[in-house]
Amino acid sequence: MKLGQAFKIAYHSIAAKKSRSFLTMLGVVIGVAAVIILVSYAQGQNRWMQEYYESMADNSIEITAMRWDGKDIAQPLYEYCLGLDEYVQGITPFGQIWNRLIIQYGAKALDTDANYDNWYDRPQVVMGNQEFSLCKAYEIVNGRDLSYLDVTKENQVCVLGSYTAEQLFDYATPVGKTITINNLTFEVIGVYQERDPNQMQNLDQLILVPYTLGRVLNNNEAIQSYVAKARSPEATKKAITLIDGFLGGLGINDANGYYYVQSPDEWKQMGEEEQQVQQRFLGGIAAISLAVGGIGIMNIMLVTVTERTREIGIRKAIGAERRSIVTQFLIEACMLCGFGGIIGIIVGYIGTLLVCKQSLDIIVLPSVGIIVGAFFLSLALGIVFGLFPAVKASKLQPVDALRAD
Repeated sequence: MKLGQAFKIAYHSIAAKKSRSFLTMLGVVIGVAAVIILVSYAQGQNRWMQEYYESMADNSIEITAMRWDGKDIAQPLYEYCLGLDEYVQGITPFGQIWNRLIIQYGAKALDTDANYDNWYDRPQVVMGNQEFSLCKAYEIVNGRDLSYLDVTKENQVCVLGSYTAEQLFDYATPVGKTITINNLTFEVIGVYQERDPNQMQNLDQLILVPYTLGRVLNNNEAIQSYVAKARSPEATKKAITLIDGFLGGLGINDANGYYYVQSPDEWKQMGEEEQQVQQRFLGGIAAISLAVGGIGIMNIMLVTVTERTREIGIRKAIGAERRSIVTQFLIEACMLCGFGGIIGIIVGYIGTLLVCKQSLDIIVLPSVGIIVGAFFLSLALGIVFGLFPAVKASKLQPVDALRAD
């Protein structure tokens, strides 16, 4: 029998019992869709996590230190990090102001305590020095950055995140204009380049001011958080050890304060390990779904063999070889799985878009590799689970087969 004829017979056999064929394919559809959705979701989550960790800047070191007696830590820490030039490129205070602030420009006003429909519309005023953009991976797109003199002279200047600039100024150029923060006038000297187009991590809603203005904006509360920028991953580990030892040498302990030093790179590594575990777990779930679909294929093919026993007997009586019988039933099983795989790919494609948009708020499309792999996996499913019924059909004796009703 020619292959073309075998495909034609298989197609007519499937089409003759449309409802049964569709219900049989349903297991494969669900399995393939599950593979595509779960694997694509894992990749999308991994991409989201990568963007999140990259947003915190590579080789950054987060430092938190505080003394209950209010003794200054910022200056000794800053001077110590300057001496670690071999490992550390820069360090900045990272002071967040939790008091209510009203930011105004003309008739437009932003309130840090307002109930925005979207949390990411809420502005945040942060305090830093001239190395803030280096340590937090920001780049100036318009105007200039904070300078050493701005910090030391307590100049009332600010740099805006891209989204905050858009909220206050629309499409006008903010540089050179003045805004008020709680009725204090600040000159806008620069605007940072957009870093978070999906507004998922509140990176572009900031207003950076010199940390020396904490006395007028933050009731002179001590800054507890700092961010340092290391020169490389290896330098990051060394700098963490040195800075941790330095803070311990200042006599800070549980009785008079606290401190800790860590790097987002450590979280990134932990996140990657968790992602690998999750991908294996999701892959296992998808494999179970495919296995269930494959068992359904095997079951219906065994039924088909029983229904077509007389046909098999006639074909063998007129000289059909066992190989042609096996090929015929394998082709039918593969066509069932192939059609199911195509439908499953469509369902998986749509499902990936919906799931990732709802859970991660990003658009994720299944890669070509996943789609092609899922299709060939469905065909392999037809071969694996269709082989036993096909072999069973080929072993039927013509005399016994012809006696069947």
